[in-house]
Amino acid sequence: MVRNEARRTALLDAAIDVLAQEGARGLTYRAIDAKAEVPAGTASNYFANRDELMSNVMTRVHERLMPSDESVAESLALPRDRSLTVKFMHDIIKRADADKACYLAMMELRLEATRRPEIRKALTKTIADNIEANVAFNEESELPGDRMTVVSLYFAMTGLIYERLTLPDVVATMDLDELVEVMVNRAIG
Repeated sequence: MVRNEARRTALLDAAIDVLAQEGARGLTYRAIDAKAEVPAGTASNYFANRDELMSNVMTRVHERLMPSDESVAESLALPRDRSLTVKFMHDIIKRADADKACYLAMMELRLEATRRPEIRKALTKTIADNIEANVAFNEESELPGDRMTVVSLYFAMTGLIYERLTLPDVVATMDLDELVEVMVNRAIG
């Protein structure tokens, strides 16, 4: 059977929405088909089992959250200093705000990884590879800070984004610009 890549992507986007709205327990082929508005049984034709589906969802989440090449090039035209690192952190927050479903789906995948070794293995590799890519980008772009700066900022930003998504009132009274700037300044040292 020849697979339609546009339909496969639409099914993965629907799965992300289902995960974000219903959690991992609500992620069924039927729910995905309904969300994607395709005939019943379509999702099961594209993904043989739950592990394959979740692995593909994980990849799609990362694709959707990646900055555009144009955006990165535009930013790298600026001076390579702390203010550029602050800008990159704000860009991460903007992408999270623009696609909350992806971060919520990723939270669900992380929770599922605590119960399913196959997903834990795949997600661990994906996140570790992502951190290494960020470290390499920081070095190649000659941005301030070392490996520990990048790792510290990764964990700080992940926590901040998840807090803003799940308990927004906790950070609502804080000045986001100041918070990001302090995080960057402390991480860079």
